[in-house]
Amino acid sequence: MELTLLGTGTPEGLPRPGCPCAACAVSVGPRSRAATSLLVDGALLLDLTPGAVLAGARAGHSLAGVRQVLLTHPHDGPPVELPPGLPAAGRVPDGRELSVISGHRVRAVPMDAPGTGYEVTGPDGSRLLYLPPGGAPAGMEPDAGRRPYDLVLADVLGRPEALARLRASGAAGPTTDVIAVHVDHDTPPGRELERRCAAAGARAVPDGTTVTVGEYHAVPDLPRRTLVLGGARSGKSFEAERRLGSFPEVVYVATGGSRDGDTEWAARIALHRDRRPGSWRTLETCELVPLLVEGGPPLLIDCLALWLTDAMDRAGAWDDAVWAGRGHKELRERVAELVAALRATRRTVVAVSNEVGSGIVPATASGRRFRDELGRLNAAVAAECEHVLLVVAGQAMVLKD
Repeated sequence: MELTLLGTGTPEGLPRPGCPCAACAVSVGPRSRAATSLLVDGALLLDLTPGAVLAGARAGHSLAGVRQVLLTHPHDGPPVELPPGLPAAGRVPDGRELSVISGHRVRAVPMDAPGTGYEVTGPDGSRLLYLPPGGAPAGMEPDAGRRPYDLVLADVLGRPEALARLRASGAAGPTTDVIAVHVDHDTPPGRELERRCAAAGARAVPDGTTVTVGEYHAVPDLPRRTLVLGGARSGKSFEAERRLGSFPEVVYVATGGSRDGDTEWAARIALHRDRRPGSWRTLETCELVPLLVEGGPPLLIDCLALWLTDAMDRAGAWDDAVWAGRGHKELRERVAELVAALRATRRTVVAVSNEVGSGIVPATASGRRFRDELGRLNAAVAAECEHVLLVVAGQAMVLKD
């Protein structure tokens, strides 16, 4: 089964008409994207968009052989004019199956948002799943015997949990080719788009690309150990969460505790919890070594600076006399134990930490001590990570890859 992506952008396209944002400003030429539309074997058209005939011609395909036109989502704005010779566009009711004269079978997959997903089986038995913008499969239960799709096309950046659900159910496996469609201006084009797709185990392709369903395409694996650094409110936690958004299960390790009576801290915790997927499990602990030693789903540790605060509390490191005696030795041993566990772990780990060495020099000896020890901890952890990012003003810069 051969698939040509006539467009890969949102229904508004990219750049969005009249939008002055930075992403739209640079989405020109090969970086521009028409609304997502797919041509399957020249016979099945999924989503009819303005300029489909011209887009097909640019890709070297005619729409004259199209036998069925299906829509996945409500189309806002003026109705799209049906090109001469094309059959009327329609939608298949959820759960129903449609046989196309070309030999393709199409089944409508229910979504958790307005729209319809389509599972397409080609005459050769290959299978693809196409999801509408902003949609994720509804009611898809795990099934160890389910055959994974050969290709999935989904709103990977806007709804990463859609991919997580497919992976949890067995509908997407290690060999499933995942292509990001409905690409919007929330992600700058170029290297940033590639990086975010790769973090989800997906890839982005230009408009007009033709792919063979079932053909394997290697995607860079998510590094097993990642350190995300940044200052206060830099976006480091959001960046760390985004890197694991497409995983079906994640253990979120909160090292800050609940801090009873601190309403401002409680509000911060609630904000973080509300934006995380419901399938994630939260643990409030500073005992990181046992988690790193045991197997299980990916860990998101947020953050190492708070872990260090707890470790220094236990070592009595805030007291100059204790620090000069046994404190510094106890802390170094605890850090070494953590670093060794990180080195040996088999789990996927994304750790967050503060970068505090670039600002004002602390006025107290204990403050300077914390700054110095955090710098040492960050350096030791970074040395054990395959991937290190520094987030500044919401922009992720790769320090180690």
